[in-house]
Amino acid sequence: MERGTERDAPPDRRAGDGAAAGPGGRIPLAVVVVDRDGLVSHWSTGARRLFSVTKEDALGRPAVDLLPVGGALPEDEEDSPYGEYAAHDGLGPGLGASLGGGLSYPAAGRARLAAAGDGRVDVLWWAYPLVGPGRERLLVLAADADGPHTAGAGTSARVAPGFALHTDFPGAEDLARRLPEILPSMSVGDSARIVGQILELGYPILEFSQNDRVPVTPDWGVPRRAGRRERRERAARALAAGEPVPEDLRDESEDLEYAAVRERLEFLNEVSGRIGTSLDLARTIVEVSKAVVPRFTDVAGTYLREQVVAGEGFDEGVPDTTTMWHRVALEHTDEPGRWDDVVPVGEAMPFPAHTPFFQCMTTGEPVLVPRISEEAGHAIASQFDKRDIRPLITGRSMLVVPLKARHVVLGFMILLRHPERQVFNDMDRVTGAELAARAGLVLDNARMYTHQENVAETLQDSMLPRIPPRMAGCDIATRYLPGTLLGRVGGDWFDAVKLPGARTAFVVGDVMGHGLNSAAMMGQLRTAVRTMAALDLPPAQLLRNLDDLAQRLGDTYLATCLYAVFDPIAGELHLANAGHIPPVLVRAEDGRSELLDLPTGAPVGVGGVPFEEVRVPVRPGDRLVMCTDGLVEVRGEDIGAGLAALCESAAHPAASMDDACDTIIRALAATFPEAGPGGRKDDVALLMARLGGIAPDDVAEWRIAPGPSEVGRARAVVREQLHDWGLPKLADGAELMVSELVTNAVRHAHARPVALRLVRGDTLLCEVEDDDHELPTLIDARPTDESGRGLRVVSTLARQWGANRTAAGKSVWFELTLPRRR
Repeated sequence: MERGTERDAPPDRRAGDGAAAGPGGRIPLAVVVVDRDGLVSHWSTGARRLFSVTKEDALGRPAVDLLPVGGALPEDEEDSPYGEYAAHDGLGPGLGASLGGGLSYPAAGRARLAAAGDGRVDVLWWAYPLVGPGRERLLVLAADADGPHTAGAGTSARVAPGFALHTDFPGAEDLARRLPEILPSMSVGDSARIVGQILELGYPILEFSQNDRVPVTPDWGVPRRAGRRERRERAARALAAGEPVPEDLRDESEDLEYAAVRERLEFLNEVSGRIGTSLDLARTIVEVSKAVVPRFTDVAGTYLREQVVAGEGFDEGVPDTTTMWHRVALEHTDEPGRWDDVVPVGEAMPFPAHTPFFQCMTTGEPVLVPRISEEAGHAIASQFDKRDIRPLITGRSMLVVPLKARHVVLGFMILLRHPERQVFNDMDRVTGAELAARAGLVLDNARMYTHQENVAETLQDSMLPRIPPRMAGCDIATRYLPGTLLGRVGGDWFDAVKLPGARTAFVVGDVMGHGLNSAAMMGQLRTAVRTMAALDLPPAQLLRNLDDLAQRLGDTYLATCLYAVFDPIAGELHLANAGHIPPVLVRAEDGRSELLDLPTGAPVGVGGVPFEEVRVPVRPGDRLVMCTDGLVEVRGEDIGAGLAALCESAAHPAASMDDACDTIIRALAATFPEAGPGGRKDDVALLMARLGGIAPDDVAEWRIAPGPSEVGRARAVVREQLHDWGLPKLADGAELMVSELVTNAVRHAHARPVALRLVRGDTLLCEVEDDDHELPTLIDARPTDESGRGLRVVSTLARQWGANRTAAGKSVWFELTLPRRR
């Protein structure tokens, strides 16, 4: 029998005709993947059949122990050529060397396998060296040498394995697409890598002669007999019913089980990729519900604990019949609106102990109801008051799965299938549990993130002051934008503080760093600034004291600070800077904007650095813009460009102060997109004040000599001034309160005259100053006491009142609401 000849081979087996995947090339393949340690990492069904070793016994074992091919081929075949690749006896030195890691090129051969009894089976094998990032180092394909004959390939003296590029024969593209079928349990990345190397090194073929090369089409070893569809349907029915599969259908059932498992894994991977795309709780809830409809179920209702929806903490114990559950999402394939009125989203309700929902939430395990009976439908519908949901649920298959994280039930999903659809089975229960576990973790992450965001936002809001839009002689607007680096908590702040003499202090500061520590440091510094501002310290002295305080608080943090005092009567700004970016002043006269040239100073906390005060004249309508560097500084850009953009945008006219602030933020975001909303890494604090001023005609001042006789003069001049201003209705109350404050002042004054001032602005402000440093205290006077009732009168009649220390002593003031002007 000549080598390489064929016996009556059909015409379509020749190189030109039979290469397009005729039956001669479709043989059962054993597929084995060996890792870098020589252990089996993939063992196909064909390998189990050919080598009589189960997958469970094969995985993780040395490949050389599982492929025990030995013995010699017939003498007349030992020197048979197999194309350009050598044939080897047994597994060594060819495949044996490959398993030992010595293969650097594809090899093919024919060996003999000891079969049951005293028989032997000839085996064809192909080996591919695998390179790349994975652990796989060798792919072995093997087949029974008699396979081509039983498949109808014709007869020949011998069939040899070989290689051919996938472009060497017609129909190659279709075969290339089918290559992944031989590696069904591989990941997509690893499968693509291995298939790519097969195509590059050569597609497996059968050589019937020197010229007859037939590509191998993978077949899982199940003979393609008539009635294959019927056999599969019988196996599927047995599996669905949970019945034993007949022996003659075992191969079909294995294929079906494998296909079902693969489909479920693909579904879970797909769902995992679709949920959790953001940390927004509401969006995550919708993603989870939409991911399962309609592929896995026809109706999906999601319920969460009331505290989860509210972003609050809750007892992590087992839920009970009083636990409230919010319906947060409902997806279905029914006609629109059919479910909306009966089970609306947003409804909260408890569930009694006899329901499957209560069983699911208390055990933390899925609950399967193959078909909802009339009785069960009535029991469930009883929870919905007068709404009859029985037509929506009766006859459907139901699966209730818990949404858990860290062993705590956060909620559950109710999954329903239409009556005509296959009921949920045990495999669906497992799939649903895995789906719920993944969704529960995603929901818990979103819940915790939302909770932390709420805490951070509350903390930050509590640290930022509530500044009124109008203070003495000025309009104010502010903006705070949290950065994205470490959540919503940062060290930037702004403030506006009422000072004696109708003045206002403006503050903007920035603690270096981010997070809670910076926010805590900011809170301490802001409180200190407000306290020292109430002492009416000059700006430079205030920063000096703040620097000393920052050093006592610790050397970990530094902070920049800009402090400005606006005097609307004098028309002046007094400013001092501690390492902060300079403010912008927009002149009302010509709309020109400029950066104020201030001595920069060092950040507070450095210590030992002097601070200087600068006086800047201003006119009514001028605008002062103060901000932190997060608005104008972008990594990789010169801060000068940001300051120039700030000046330009601040000069734009706006209908209101709020519009002016928004204009600045939009303009800076357009100039530096990296600093725009969503991309900003640093916090932004912005304060803008329109400096209105107070006209001299709206201010009246007197000096009152110490002595009881001067109190009457004080009452008289106040009454006369209020009549001159057209405010006679305020005269009685103002006169009484002035009398009380002046009486206290002249009683405690030492040498200097008492100063009395009236200021007509947004309110009527009255101030009484003396040279005594002890602040007055509001007390409860007894009936027999001769004094102590003056401040009680002021507190009752005044819109607002207070006392401040000054450099010379103290100032006590009150305000009255002005009547609405026509």
